[in-house]
Amino acid sequence: MKLQYTDRAKSDVEIAFAWYEKQRRGLGFEFLDCVEVGIKGILVFPEMYEQAHQRFRRCLIRRFPFSVFYTVEETKIVIHAVFDNRQDSASKPSDKD
Repeated sequence: MKLQYTDRAKSDVEIAFAWYEKQRRGLGFEFLDCVEVGIKGILVFPEMYEQAHQRFRRCLIRRFPFSVFYTVEETKIVIHAVFDNRQDSASKPSDKD
């Protein structure tokens, strides 16, 4: 199945990567590795993760307080957000995004 990232999801990853790299050199790459493992799991079995928010499914990321919010479309999986779980839940992705 094809994988697509929204602009928001790309931005979420870039911001988190930069923040973790500021904390410790190399930590941003560890974050990216954990996100990649989560996304590989989504690609293998997209229905495995709970439908947690509106029409979005959520995959929790190992080691980091983040969730990947995605939808399963007919021919693709769309990553809508890589959400920092410490944020206000009102900023989760919505059908308006």
